Amino acid sequence: MDKLLEFGRKAMFYVRVLSGYEERRIRSYRLQLQQRLAQAQERKAALRRIPEKAILSEVRHMVEEMQTLNRKLEETEAAIEEYFKPIDKEAEIIMKMQLDGEEKAMKEMMATMHKQALFEKVEAEKIANMQNAGTSQQHDQDPASASATSHAQMR
Repeated sequence: MDKLLEFGRKAMFYVRVLSGYEERRIRSYRLQLQQRLAQAQERKAALRRIPEKAILSEVRHMVEEMQTLNRKLEETEAAIEEYFKPIDKEAEIIMKMQLDGEEKAMKEMMATMHKQALFEKVEAEKIANMQNAGTSQQHDQDPASASATSHAQMR
């Protein structure tokens, strides 16, 4: 009886193989295995992405905080500039007044130095003229005194 059952099982197996039923069942099983494998790989990739997502979300959060801080800094700088604007204007006016004063003093000094130089030039010319006049008088007197002495000697 066991042999008969064994023979029947084998016969059924051959019938299923020949009819394509067993092949379809094997393909179906293989397809299920492939799908399970693909799902497992997707889950594995998702698990790997979780730390990446966490890191990316932290980076995004930090970038947002930095942008907020930059905006606050810019607002603070603008407020500081606005606060010091009147003081800067006053300082600019004071500096302009000082520069104008220095420029005026420099012009006055230049004018005084120019007058002094002209005065010294005039004085130098006077002294030169006086010296020239003194030497020309000596030259004029020398020939006269020489002729007077020569007249005196002749007499």
